[in-house]
Amino acid sequence: MIWVVIPTYNEEHALPHTLTSVFQQHGEFNVIVVDGGSLDNTHDIVRTHDRITWLTAPKGRASQMNVGANYVLAQQASSNDWLLFLHADTLLPTHAFKQLSHLAEDSTCQAGGFQHQFSGKDWRLRMISWLDNFRCQRSQIIYGDQALFVRAGLFRQLGGFPLLPMLEDVRFCEQLLLHTTPRLLASPVVTDARKFIQMGIWRSFIRVLMIILHVEFGLPTFTPSFFADVR
Repeated sequence: MIWVVIPTYNEEHALPHTLTSVFQQHGEFNVIVVDGGSLDNTHDIVRTHDRITWLTAPKGRASQMNVGANYVLAQQASSNDWLLFLHADTLLPTHAFKQLSHLAEDSTCQAGGFQHQFSGKDWRLRMISWLDNFRCQRSQIIYGDQALFVRAGLFRQLGGFPLLPMLEDVRFCEQLLLHTTPRLLASPVVTDARKFIQMGIWRSFIRVLMIILHVEFGLPTFTPSFFADVR
């Protein structure tokens, strides 16, 4: 079984496309959307799908993803089930669930993610994705926008995402690496580039570079304004 956990906050523009990429998959799966207090039409979009469980949590990806995962664990999910954490603006590759179903039979694979790609054809966005994928191959740290997947039993053992306002995915993967080596799948997920475009691609590139330097060399933690919402 694959349990898809999607944290949302004012994602009425991107969420319909993300849900389409999920429901076009084949296999046995459930979808849990955990909202952090959206003020737009996010809830209305979710209500059009009767196969989605709607939950709410305090705003923050760590908080929201933990609520979704804990819901799954409360359903007595098998320890070998996959928890797939999917950002609301990210599209899954066509055969993502087929790949995960095959990996379910491989006990050596306990976690992983997908290569990353931005929507659009701007060369600067392709460069950022290439840099992100290179960083992931080197560090084995999988970011949240790479559709991180992890066995339910291992997630329970790790105690969930640390309740941090930023970089919760990095900190979680640092703990994950103490137990397993994540598997990076070649098929890319596609993240909506609108936030990078609205912020400015070069400014966004500098943000990505600073995050990488922070993770690799332990630079000082960023201020919350560095991760300000862009919708």
